[in-house]
Amino acid sequence: MLKHTPLYDEHVTAGAKLVDFSGWEMPLHYGSQLDEHHTVRQAAGVFDVSHMTVLDVKGTAARRWLQGLVANDVAKLTATGKALYTCMLTEDGGVIDDLIIYYMTDDWYRVVLNAGTHDKDMAWLVRHAEGNEDIKLLERPELAMLAVQGPHALDAIGSILSPELAERVKGLAPFQACEGDGMFIGRTGYTGEDGVEVILPGDAAACLWRDLLAAGVRPIGLGARDTLRLEAGMALYGSDMDESTTPLESGLGWTVTWQPEDRDFIGRKALQQQKQQGITRRMIGLLLEDRGVLRSHMKVRSADGGTGEICSGSFSPTLGRSIALARVPANVKAGDQCEVEIRGRWLAARAVKYPFVRNGESCIDL
Repeated sequence: MLKHTPLYDEHVTAGAKLVDFSGWEMPLHYGSQLDEHHTVRQAAGVFDVSHMTVLDVKGTAARRWLQGLVANDVAKLTATGKALYTCMLTEDGGVIDDLIIYYMTDDWYRVVLNAGTHDKDMAWLVRHAEGNEDIKLLERPELAMLAVQGPHALDAIGSILSPELAERVKGLAPFQACEGDGMFIGRTGYTGEDGVEVILPGDAAACLWRDLLAAGVRPIGLGARDTLRLEAGMALYGSDMDESTTPLESGLGWTVTWQPEDRDFIGRKALQQQKQQGITRRMIGLLLEDRGVLRSHMKVRSADGGTGEICSGSFSPTLGRSIALARVPANVKAGDQCEVEIRGRWLAARAVKYPFVRNGESCIDL
């Protein structure tokens, strides 16, 4: 049986097309995926992301334990509400999951995990916490999560918050969160636009949802979420990285903190070896120069005959062109000509530096 978030009835009322997403019945769109995409780029939309896992890691050893578990260094987090993005790795350097970690106190960190990796993530975390009495893992299934995104997102949510909290939220820097009115609000998102993600009790989620809609915010489904994050060059677990790929060959080398040298996180030795030897493949952006649509698993051929594969691909509503993230030979660079095999034909494409779109504007030459 499919699981439902606390907002399921709201989705039905709004006329959502519901689909199975990692065991959850979630909205794909509410009528037009294209319109929803443009709404987030031009105004403000709200996503139900309550299927994601909120996990509180508590205990006197919480920081030290997380330092050894993820590739980024949580010791960089010293202010309440400050967050970082990171990957959790296997011993071989493969990506188990990508996640966000918030600093709450010295002995409390809040972790947000992907829905599709819940079971393996929790098994991995529990395994590495076994026998450590100074670590407690507390899942928070009673909490819901909404993402309010778009150039008008802060004004929209600010209009329904208390004046004091609205000012605090407006003053947040990216990857910073604050608490108030029973909500945990972070300046984060997965669209390449300004906005916030709100964690709150599940029984209060429908009220916030309705207030946002009354303030002119439109509901947005998973379909537009995917095209928005692709335009923003944001990786999707299972498409752009997994346990068979490392952060260094997935465009996520920036999420690895090498200092201090004595921080021995899981996967570090494998990444150091790969870094020393030099990666053989890397992530690039692709812009299709012929007619067609780029899709995952399509073959990519570089000018010198090297081959790769599209990881994520789609039509970009903002650019009006087909774009993709592709893993290709490491010698391919932005500006190089490539070809993509689509239905037995090799079509022209150009390697570009992503993101493709940020804050509603193109980042590449069309």
